[in-house]
Amino acid sequence: MSTYTVHESSIIDHNVTIGKGTKVWHFSHILSGSIIGTDCSFGQNCVVGPNVTVGNGVKVQNNVSIYEGITIDDDVFLGPSMVFTNVINPRSFIVRKEEFRPTRLQQGCSIGANATIVCGVTIGAYAMIGSGAVVNRNVKPYALVVGVPARQIGWVSYAGNTLVFNEDGMAIDTFDNSRYRLNNNTLERLS
Repeated sequence: MSTYTVHESSIIDHNVTIGKGTKVWHFSHILSGSIIGTDCSFGQNCVVGPNVTVGNGVKVQNNVSIYEGITIDDDVFLGPSMVFTNVINPRSFIVRKEEFRPTRLQQGCSIGANATIVCGVTIGAYAMIGSGAVVNRNVKPYALVVGVPARQIGWVSYAGNTLVFNEDGMAIDTFDNSRYRLNNNTLERLS
């Protein structure tokens, strides 16, 4: 008996590891060599792999493809129809698999609907990428980025709320009363 759920319209290749409590919904395909953690959810029409690692508690909305070269840490959110790339200069007539650039999504970050993540970047822990943004460089932890190309417009809390800082560079998120300090353009969570 399986400890995870896969809709009958989806395909799971051989040599795939899927953690307990994970759900794979309609018309999805998990390719060989992929490792998926516990309590994840993949909406309809998702493709994962080959050879992709997805952490625990990851939520992948409809129409998302996660290609080789991408690593996703725990508790990441991928919005509907967001896009990853894995080669900078693709051509249909040139095979460039040896040129895949690794992309890393650190714990708890969220990617908005229809955003594009250009290969070779790291999205920092708990960062928030706005819908439709095109990210072509690294994003700091807790950063809020939007636009084409994406640029940082602020900071968000662990809960994803926009932070407002006082004159001492301190902010409190009323969601959970967590405190943050901004120092040299780096955000530190204090509690």
